[in-house]
Amino acid sequence: MSLREKTAFGALTILLAVFPWLAGISRSFSHYTDVMIFAGIFSLVTLGLSLLMGFAGQISLAQAAFFGIGAYGSGIFTVHFHWNPWAALAAGALVAVAIAWLVGKPALRLKGHYLAMATLGFGVIVHIIMNEEVDWTGGPSGLGGIPGLSVAGRKLTGDMAWFYLVWGMVLLVFLFSRHVLHSRVGRALRAIHDDEKAAEAMGVPVATLKVQVFMYSAVTASIAGSLYAHYVSFLSPGSFDLMWSIRFVLMVVVGGMQSLWGALVGTVLLTFVGNEWLQVFADFEILVYGGILLIVALFVPQGLVVWLQGMVGRRRGLRETHSDGGS
Repeated sequence: MSLREKTAFGALTILLAVFPWLAGISRSFSHYTDVMIFAGIFSLVTLGLSLLMGFAGQISLAQAAFFGIGAYGSGIFTVHFHWNPWAALAAGALVAVAIAWLVGKPALRLKGHYLAMATLGFGVIVHIIMNEEVDWTGGPSGLGGIPGLSVAGRKLTGDMAWFYLVWGMVLLVFLFSRHVLHSRVGRALRAIHDDEKAAEAMGVPVATLKVQVFMYSAVTASIAGSLYAHYVSFLSPGSFDLMWSIRFVLMVVVGGMQSLWGALVGTVLLTFVGNEWLQVFADFEILVYGGILLIVALFVPQGLVVWLQGMVGRRRGLRETHSDGGS
């Protein structure tokens, strides 16, 4: 990790450590801690999706389905079988991995919009099951009574405890994902993104890596879904439909597909946009998100983080030029 990235990561950690206290200064902002908990949960989804889309170049519209598999997995295991919530979270992740392997093996042979359509179809099937399996999922009426999480024998109560748990897990997933990207696997993923045939000719196991990164994105989405289930304690199929898959893709695109920092920035930004700043346009939600995507595609196609990094780099270059000229 470069000095600049260490500084940025340290600043992020400090900002997250003090955020609940800063938000609690004013009653007008105290609920921002709750919004940030959802932003952290969604960040777990988008970090995995960033590796799949931004670095491996595979488009997926199934992340809401894996998010739902984790959520309903935790819900069903704890409500119907009375499992420990952490065991239910792990079981949900294992189920998501197994399904991702079964779906990914044939689906990832497809490319471009065919792959997107295949994952879209999988997401629709999962959503239908959530609605139809009333005995297990509660159907359209929802599944309630999901217990919360406990750490070291103490039940998590209050937004501040959940905030630190969720964002602690986000930072761990961020560091692990970054480690993957800077390993041989990460370089192979970039090679696949640039040219699959060339990567295969160089000895990269393209099919295996594509399935593995798909499974990794499913695991992070499943863990996020389990945290969501235990935090809100109630699930309904509407939280895991196609619109949510589009939102996750949009979060990655807005922040910057080829940047883990972009996934975090895009997720936090669009979570606040959806939950706070554009509530008045709730009936025109799809138009608002479409407009955001259009603006990003036209003016900052590489995403906000890459655009900001370019701006800072150009200003630094100008200062150094003026400094050299002055001396």
